[in-house]
Amino acid sequence: MNEEKPVLVVAVGGNALLQRGELMSYENQKKNIDITARSLAELNKSWKVVIVHGNGPQVGLLALQGLSYRDVPPYPMDVLGAETQGMIGYMLAQSLHQYIPEMTVSTLLTQVIVDRNDAAFKDANKFIGPVYSEQIAKERAQEFGWQIKPDGEYWRRVVPSPAPQYIVEIDSIHALLAAGHMVICCGGGGCPTVAQAQGLEGIEAVIDKDLSAATLAKQLNASHLLILTDGDNVCVNWGKRDEKPLHDISVEQIEKYEFAAGSMGPKVTACCDFARQTSGIGHIGSLHKAALIMAGKSGTHIHL
Repeated sequence: MNEEKPVLVVAVGGNALLQRGELMSYENQKKNIDITARSLAELNKSWKVVIVHGNGPQVGLLALQGLSYRDVPPYPMDVLGAETQGMIGYMLAQSLHQYIPEMTVSTLLTQVIVDRNDAAFKDANKFIGPVYSEQIAKERAQEFGWQIKPDGEYWRRVVPSPAPQYIVEIDSIHALLAAGHMVICCGGGGCPTVAQAQGLEGIEAVIDKDLSAATLAKQLNASHLLILTDGDNVCVNWGKRDEKPLHDISVEQIEKYEFAAGSMGPKVTACCDFARQTSGIGHIGSLHKAALIMAGKSGTHIHL
């Protein structure tokens, strides 16, 4: 029966897998991933689910761990991204199997083509790693040569985040879905690669997972894109007294508002881009309410 289900691409934030300000331990990540798996398993009843996950906290942690051992040069960001694909995919697959033991869950190491000349390489804005006070963040930036920016009341390291152009392993993803698998792919937005005469080569960056999920959904001809985060809705004037949640809204209407570049902005952009190019619907909402969002009972729904 699985082959009759429509394809749903679901993007899960790295911060949803490891809460903001929470100790970045294996135990905490496993706890949060279990919550995520329970929510995603519910979607499996009605959809062929393809999961894309973020890796901001995790890739930042690996980078910090690499810096602590000075005898070996730090590994590049694309390689650390590949490590997080394996780590998070492994933990997600194990948790999903507890809730849907009959389902085969496959984690696919995924490369994504980007443009070497993307403007993002001149203006880093992708948050990675833990949050810091402003003073400590500036000390780390001085010590390690980081770029940093404010993230709400905290500060974090930022790295370039070029736009995804094409999912390299798209044929493998199609094949796994055709075989009835639930697929975890494009983890952390995918490993950023550029085309060279001799083949593909990694580049120092972290791709936004929401934009990669939208690219993937378009390549898979999916009719829905679901972005799960730590809030129930996209909100205008978020965190202010006149905060206003958005529910059912057109691309034209929502593009009149401005959203934070490092957080909600890419989610809205991804959904708008997906809706505009496919006439599908982009959904944004709480990680804990995935099934309710797809039933139209929660979340923000963006359409033409």
